[in-house]
This record gives sequence, structure tokens and C-alpha cells, in this order.
Amino acid sequence: MAEGKGFGKTILFGEHFVVYGLPAIASALGSVTIAKVEKAEKFEFLDERPETPGYKEKKKGEIERQLDSLLEQFKLDKEGNSVKITLSGNLICNSGVGASAALAASISRALNELLGLEMSDDQINKAAFIAEEAGSGTASGIDNTTSVYGGFLTFEKNLEGGPNTIERLSVQNPVEIVLATTGITQETKVVVGAVRAKKEADPEWFEQICKQYREVFDKGLEAVKKGDREEVGRQMDKNQEILRQIDVSCDEIEEIVKTAKEAGAIGAKLTGTGRGGYVLLLTPGKELQEKVAKAVEEKGYKTLKTKVGLSK
Repeated sequence: MAEGKGFGKTILFGEHFVVYGLPAIASALGSVTIAKVEKAEKFEFLDERPETPGYKEKKKGEIERQLDSLLEQFKLDKEGNSVKITLSGNLICNSGVGASAALAASISRALNELLGLEMSDDQINKAAFIAEEAGSGTASGIDNTTSVYGGFLTFEKNLEGGPNTIERLSVQNPVEIVLATTGITQETKVVVGAVRAKKEADPEWFEQICKQYREVFDKGLEAVKKGDREEVGRQMDKNQEILRQIDVSCDEIEEIVKTAKEAGAIGAKLTGTGRGGYVLLLTPGKELQEKVAKAVEEKGYKTLKTKVGLSK
């Protein structure tokens, strides 16, 4: 038996815009998916990951496409030369935390170990990306990269098909955050397609939106590098306003944002696909983290108290 780990992730800046070649900042979470694999006569898949109700059912087709891709890449069959895969861990599956990327990364690592392939992190990352692309139809690469490498990083997709630009950021201390779930799961390709339709309907408007985002990214990156958490929070708030403009927020997200800010969160924005999923609340220090989580929970939402910046 072999075991592999994949970090959950959150995006501080740039979801949706990475698809169009703009840079983003992401961080690994202190929550992971663990894959255990063993050789078997027939393919077997046990998904014991904790989930937001309905996530696995909604993502069933996506998960099956990912698994098929991984079996093909690692030259395994569903009959005969196959494996049993068991998923577990403390990453609660929901839209916005890179659950599908953590699945791909953890299984890729475990299969590499089981088969003695001695793959590098870059090769494992490539395998995870291919599986992500097969699953969702459109993958920027940021989720799987964060899941494999951990820590903070900037990511810029090469739209010409060459290597993506990745810069790992040196951040000394992990920071407390709260992830609040709306309880809503969305299929990534549907929301990404809706944003693309808005872009194609009004290219000039979308270009202006991209310029606004680029300014937020530049200021956010500088703040992350300096460890200026207050400025990071301000730019997160501005990023959320831009995400509202491209119509990927929703009433539940907005209620969580408002509640968290009133409770003292220094930044609040959706993270990931949007129109549901998780909201990222920047809450440095355990006292503020507890206060914000309690306020959001009193509104009926579930929260996950964790940190950003964890590395392997």
C-alpha cells in the first residue's frame, strides 16, 4: 500500500481571471486529502472524504473523468492490472477549496510511490493537471499546483501552451483564516462558461474589469511579500467587488461577507468557483478567528478554522 497527500487551497486573488492569462495568488491550507492505493484485481474507489452535503453527487461525473484520466496516465486498467483507491483526510469537500485538485494530487503521489516511478514534483503536478482538465473541461492549473507544492505562490497561465509561470513566495508565518461555506455546490465549468459568455458579449467592458483586477493583484502581491495583512485585507475586499461585477457572487456569499466584516475580519471574498462554495475571511490571530467564526455560525453557516501558507 502507498499513500499520497494533496493540500486544499484557497485563492487570495485572481479566481476566474487566471483562465485569461492574468496572474493570481493562491495558498495551501492546513487541510488535506489523503489517498491510499493498493494493487487489486479490479478497480475499486472508496471516497471517505468529509463533504458538504451533495458535493460528491454533484461532482460524480467530474470525479469519474479524473479517475479515468489517472488510470490512463499511470497505465492501469479497470480490469486486471488495477488498484483500489481510498480517499480520506480533513479537507471538507466543497466548491472553492481545491477538493478536485487535492484528489488528483494525492492519488498521483500515491500511484507514483506504489509503482516506484520516482516522479518529480513537476511530473506529479503535470499528472494532476491533466486529470483536473479531464474532470472540469477547463483548468487553469493553479489548483493542482498549490495542492502539490503547498505554501504561497503566484501563478500565471501561459495561453500559448508553454510552461506556466509559477513563483513560490517566501512567507514566514502561516496566518489564521476562516472559511465559511454557503452550503451550495457549483460545477466549475458552468460558472466559468457563464463568465466567458459575459466576456464575449462585451469585450471592452471585460478588458476594463481585467485592468481593475491587475491593479488589485499588484498591490496584493506587494502586501503579501511585506507581510502587510491590513493591506492584503483591503485588496481582498476590492477583489470581491470585481467578482460581483462579473456575477459570480450570490446572496449567501454577500451575507457571510457582511457578517464577517462587522465582526472584525480584515478581508473577505469568495474563493474559487463562486455562486456558492466557500468565502475566505482573513482573521489574523486565534482570538479574531474565533470571534468571526462565531458570528458567521450564528447566521447558520458552517465554518472551517484553518491557516494559509502551510507547506509540505
